[in-house]
Amino acid sequence: MRIKVLVNAGGGSVRGRELRAEIAAVFAAHGVAADVEQLGGDALAAAARAALAEGYEAVVAGGGDGTVSAVAGVLAGGEVPLGVLPLGTLNHFARDLGLPADWRQAAAQLARGQVRRIDVAEVNGRVFINNSSVGLYADMVSERDRERRRRGWRKGPAMLLACLRILRRFGLRRLTVRAAGRRERVKTPLVFIGNNDYETSLPRPGRRVALDGGHLCLCVTRHGSRLSLLRLALRAAFGRLREERDFEMRAVETAEIHARAPLLRVSLDGEVAMLRTPLRYRIRPGALRVLAADSPPA
Repeated sequence: MRIKVLVNAGGGSVRGRELRAEIAAVFAAHGVAADVEQLGGDALAAAARAALAEGYEAVVAGGGDGTVSAVAGVLAGGEVPLGVLPLGTLNHFARDLGLPADWRQAAAQLARGQVRRIDVAEVNGRVFINNSSVGLYADMVSERDRERRRRGWRKGPAMLLACLRILRRFGLRRLTVRAAGRRERVKTPLVFIGNNDYETSLPRPGRRVALDGGHLCLCVTRHGSRLSLLRLALRAAFGRLREERDFEMRAVETAEIHARAPLLRVSLDGEVAMLRTPLRYRIRPGALRVLAADSPPA
């Protein structure tokens, strides 16, 4: 198998130039010819399109969820499979695929060439693999990125400072949500849309059992104060979110979010974009072929 590996030079676990040679060597040991390129995050989509034009049998994204999302947006709807090397900070998508956290072990599994189809979601034509949100989290990510540019901090410390600042300026969004034949006006700090269902109870809170269920996970919280939002966060941390009265989760195939503002700040797999309203979400069942783990996650 001949593959293209695109490594985000700014990824959380990227250690320098020697990584390219090491990745190529690990794949070669498993009989795979890997052409490894290390580049900036803003060049990933163009590099993935070039890899398709050059006839590679698979394209592997090396980095975190933002890296994987950028490459998946190019490959979705086509026949060339996506592989994932978990080189980011959190690697939620790789975890939900059932891949090992160690990238060398993950490469060994990718080299076996097992392929399966999974869903992707999109909003206004933008593909995402994990989740999207409007409100507090998108504001926090935007503030985090601002601090990283200003201070040169890593994501963790910058996000902590961003959380404190955004919670101090706590605000609510007036939105209209349309989904599954319902139209509802809400005043909310957060609307969350996941690619398939997220677990809300122990032992796997925040994880997905399936990536091919064929629906979005639409979550709306109606908390109106910092204290009530803290209570929600604590329930989520202890896997008791379904007991929360002011939190609603439902499975839908499409959703629209309307706002008075012409643009809304939206998070997409840990990155932020300003998108025109209304926000139109949809699930694309089986749209992405992936190099799979030896067995699906339990």
